[in-house]
Amino acid sequence: MSDEAVVVEDLVVAYGPARAVDGVGFRVAAGEHVTLLGPSGCGKTTTLRAVAGLETPLHGRIRIGGICAFDAAARRDLPPERRGIAMVFQSYAIWPHMTVFDNVAYGLRARRAARAAIAQKVRHALALVGLDTFADRSAARLSGGQQQRVALARALACDPAVVLLDEPLSNLDAQLRIAMRTELAELRRRLGFTAIYVTHDQEEAFALSDRILVMRAGGIDQDGTPEALHATPRTQFVARFLGMRNVIAGEARSSACGPPAAELRMPDGTVLRARAPWPRPDNEMAMPALCFRPLDVALSPKAIDGQGGTGVVAQRLFLGDLVQITLRCNGFDIIACDRPRDDLAEGTPVHWRVPPERCVVTWS
Repeated sequence: MSDEAVVVEDLVVAYGPARAVDGVGFRVAAGEHVTLLGPSGCGKTTTLRAVAGLETPLHGRIRIGGICAFDAAARRDLPPERRGIAMVFQSYAIWPHMTVFDNVAYGLRARRAARAAIAQKVRHALALVGLDTFADRSAARLSGGQQQRVALARALACDPAVVLLDEPLSNLDAQLRIAMRTELAELRRRLGFTAIYVTHDQEEAFALSDRILVMRAGGIDQDGTPEALHATPRTQFVARFLGMRNVIAGEARSSACGPPAAELRMPDGTVLRARAPWPRPDNEMAMPALCFRPLDVALSPKAIDGQGGTGVVAQRLFLGDLVQITLRCNGFDIIACDRPRDDLAEGTPVHWRVPPERCVVTWS
């Protein structure tokens, strides 16, 4: 197999005049886990289905394991069973009238594998996901988590070059989703298979991925490691989607520090310093905004050192270990999270502070 397990170039998928995927391109190295992350309707599942051969693109090229799987210009379009991929669907696609063994064996039988090879591969795949004692059980008697494991075992049994996973944990309850996320990460670490994963859950993407592609409106807004995306979002969309709930439009000022630092004037005249890792886009309409996370905001009824301002507690939401505070400032709001405190009641005037190194300038 090539060092590049998957190469997608200038991919366009259209439904009538609407382009669900518009010029998407990315590369996935062998053994890498890449996640397509974004809100509903951004094109991530359509992109995955195009790689699988379940959607026919209008334009572009797809190579899998060094083999051309799709080329619109050359009119080449390999069927899914010849692409060397396996797919785990959001609905798991488990047949309830079959046993666990028969569900896992289905793909191998479709490929006309020998009976002895099927038995060996199925038993091995079930052992990998901890269901080796469930082979003869009816699939109708499985829990949601067990069905998810069967779907994964069916994918792994075929020894695919690439495993495609379309929101495989979204149908599970919160606690089971966390447990299965941990198991999936450990399984991929042990086996080292290449994966393209689709989700709208940022925590899931951070926990599982080597690299994340944040998608919006059929395109890729930013591509990077989980750590890089978390620390330095490029656009205001990426910042908001990845939890920087404070995205405040400001007026850019020249900074004595010079790049990569900047100063922004807030609507109330407060000037805040921030990291500025990205150059201004060519788009003349692009506007800067200061972004920071609720956990990076310090609140106090008394004046505190550092850059910030003042406001009034407009809303207080109890979240268990934390309290979410909406602070009404002059012309903008601040969202902060703090431990439960008696001195942060609604209507209380407070001082807020945020360190410059926790602030980043993004562009619209």
